[in-house]
Amino acid sequence: MPDWSRIARRIRVPLGFAFAAIPGIGLRALASGHVKKNEELTTSGPYAYTRNPLYLGSLIMALGFAIAARSIWVVFLMLLMFFAIYLPVIRSEEEFLRRSFPAFDHYAQNVPRLLPRWTAYEKTAGAFSRPLYWQHREYNATLGTAALMVALVAKLMWGSS
Repeated sequence: MPDWSRIARRIRVPLGFAFAAIPGIGLRALASGHVKKNEELTTSGPYAYTRNPLYLGSLIMALGFAIAARSIWVVFLMLLMFFAIYLPVIRSEEEFLRRSFPAFDHYAQNVPRLLPRWTAYEKTAGAFSRPLYWQHREYNATLGTAALMVALVAKLMWGSS
C-alpha cells in the first residue's frame, strides 16, 4: 500500500496549480464568450463584476504558476509583468473604450478595474456565446495551461525521486 504522505507531497504542487489555474481559465473562457470587441461596451457576464475579467483570469493563472514553481523569482517576474505590461495596456484600452462608448464613464464608476465587486453592476442582456469564444481563440489558453500541467506532472513524477 502506497504511503499517503509520499503521494500527498508529490501532488500538492499540481493541485495548487490546478486550484489557481482552472478558475483563471474558466473566467477567461466565460469573458471571451461575452465580449464583442470594438462593437459594444460589454457589461454582461463577468464584465458585470470587473471591467477586466480576461486580465483577472490571466492573473489568477499566473498565481497558479507561481504556486507551482515555488519560486520568489517567478512571483517577482509575474508582478513585474503585471505592472510593466498589463496596467499600461488596461489604461490604453480604457481610453479607447471611453472615446468609443459614451456609457463607459458610468460603467467605470460602478465596476472595479480588476478586483471584482460582490454583486452584478446591473442586469444586462447578454448570454455566453460559443461562437465568440471560438472567434477569440480562447481555447489556446486552455491548451497552453494543459501542456504546462502535463510538463509539471511529468517533472514531478520522473524528475526527482
